[in-house]
Amino acid sequence: MLEEEYEPRRLAKPFHLRRLDPPEPVFAYEIRPATAKDLPDVRQIYNHYVTNTMVTLDTETRTLRTWRSKFAYLTKLGLPFLVAVSPTGQVLGYALAEPWIQKRSYRFTAEESIYLRPASTGKGLGKALLTALIDAGKQAGLKQLLAVIADGGAESSIALHRSLGFKETGRMGKVAFKFDRWIGTVMMQRTIK
Repeated sequence: MLEEEYEPRRLAKPFHLRRLDPPEPVFAYEIRPATAKDLPDVRQIYNHYVTNTMVTLDTETRTLRTWRSKFAYLTKLGLPFLVAVSPTGQVLGYALAEPWIQKRSYRFTAEESIYLRPASTGKGLGKALLTALIDAGKQAGLKQLLAVIADGGAESSIALHRSLGFKETGRMGKVAFKFDRWIGTVMMQRTIK
């Protein structure tokens, strides 16, 4: 072959001169008991779901005063209220257990709630919070945890609860009305040992 027929070879740049894509950021968090300072973030997270989804069947947003009252009540009862916090201190989600029914005979049974910032969903945080809540509920003396899940688009929530030992105990159809439609609920229960 003639020298003219050779294609010029491209030499790779030395490694230290190559442009590297930055690594994907790690989704890091710490789960800890909630404090009064976390309540504005908790309120913001919850109110997003009130105004934009059927995940909660509340139709009115909650005030900070309401959250402070709930926090004080759960603290007085010794029931768990947990938050997942980013390394920068932002609340990414929360989980709590509250009395199922206001009768003394139900004192070992609680309804759990878990809510995440929309940007924190799909990353395993819900499972981590629910696992931590189950452990905290056991330490608080709870024997049963209940979940009441709105049935519209609830497949992922039902799957999450099933993966952690919750069993479906019943369904109620068309018991709530929000966003101009009827919504049913799925009841799930887990015994804490």
